[in-house]
Amino acid sequence: MRALAEDTSSTAMHGESLVRGVEELMARLIRTGPAGAGESIEDISEASRAASYHLSTGGRRVRSNLALAAGTALGLPAKDSTAIAACVELIHNASLIHDDLQDQELSRRGVETVSAAYGSHVALCTGDLLLSASYAALARFSDASLLPDLFSLVHSRIALVIGGQCEQLVTTGDAERDLAAYQAIASAKSGALFSLPLELALIGSRKGMWSADARRAAEHFAIGYQIADDLEDVDQDRGTLSVNALIVLIETLGCDEREAAYRARKHALAHLGTSVTLAASLPNGSGALLRELAQGLSNSLEATH
Repeated sequence: MRALAEDTSSTAMHGESLVRGVEELMARLIRTGPAGAGESIEDISEASRAASYHLSTGGRRVRSNLALAAGTALGLPAKDSTAIAACVELIHNASLIHDDLQDQELSRRGVETVSAAYGSHVALCTGDLLLSASYAALARFSDASLLPDLFSLVHSRIALVIGGQCEQLVTTGDAERDLAAYQAIASAKSGALFSLPLELALIGSRKGMWSADARRAAEHFAIGYQIADDLEDVDQDRGTLSVNALIVLIETLGCDEREAAYRARKHALAHLGTSVTLAASLPNGSGALLRELAQGLSNSLEATH
């Protein structure tokens, strides 16, 4: 989304050294070979080379920025904020590679997808490598007593993403029911990875009692974000496996695209407004970046109405 890109274009808010540290840690983890082996995975593994290729294509790093912002606000050491940020960004990029493989996408970020450039078998292994590296990143967290809770949370959120990816929306003709199914998919696939950086930072700072609010804020943001994205991609999504809010509304309500867009935009604004309120309530301003993202996207939707 254009509005989201603008809100996260500056890395100065988190410190260039923190941002650079996340990139360096991710790059190191996907290259590191077995201890004492004397060679890196990159020397022997096509998946490692494909992972380096994928990460080098860029991306907004929204989830790692959320982790860095929350960790800094909550007073976490830089090493811990970096570990959390690298963890969530690796998981997100693993999901992108697997999504592109399932959807048979040929390009992402203006270049070939991993599956197009390296083949489907390598793409599958590359996504797995990034997932494995995410746990290695989180293992660097300094308070070992919190690692069981942190690792359990990561597994739980990855499981939600997988569940959302496996779900297929079956149009029933009932607008309320179908829209609820759409929201459940968006909450699982996108919301889980928007909430994970906040939840990890909260648990890491022993403020885990706020995790439920962080998750709700992220889920509402994810629904609003997905609808906003659908407003731009409706033509591209027709005839594909992608679930698009406008198509759901058109099929269930029998309305034209203009009416569906109006209803979808109104629905997105309601969710984004709830996200702003919930994110603002998180301790120590740890939800400030999520609040800014939700408010920026809301402003963009209102401007295009």
